[in-house]
Amino acid sequence: MIDPTGSTTATGGASQPAKKDSSILGKDDFLKLMMAQMRNQDPTSPQDPSQYTSQLATFSTLEQITNLASTTAASASNDYDQGAVALIGKSVSYVDDTGATRTGAVASVTFTSSGPTLTIGSDTGILPVTVTQVS
Repeated sequence: MIDPTGSTTATGGASQPAKKDSSILGKDDFLKLMMAQMRNQDPTSPQDPSQYTSQLATFSTLEQITNLASTTAASASNDYDQGAVALIGKSVSYVDDTGATRTGAVASVTFTSSGPTLTIGSDTGILPVTVTQVS
C-alpha cells in the first residue's frame, strides 16, 4: 500500500508511528538549541536581534508545518477508515493470503490498532488494500 501520510506502517489506517530518524532535528530539538544559544551568549556582546527574530520565525514555521503534517495524517487515516466502511454490503474481489483472487460481499468492518479490516463471507481480517474490484 502507498502510505499517503508517511507516518504509519504499510498496514494502513491508524497504525504504529514510523521510527524517528535520529539524524533529523525536530521542533523540540530546534528550541533546545536556540535556548542553549541564548543562555551561553556573551552578555557584553548580545546576539544580533535580527538573528533572534529570524530564528523565532523559523521555529514558528517549523511548528506550523509539523501541525499541518499531523492534521494531514489524521485526515488520510479518516478517509481510509471511511473508505472501508463504504464497502459494507458491496460485492468485492480481493487477493487472499495465498495470492488467489476471491469474491464476496463485505459483511462488516472491524477497527483494530493497525487499521480497519473487512469481513467478507466467512473470511475475517481482510485488509481493504487487498480489494481489487468493487461491484
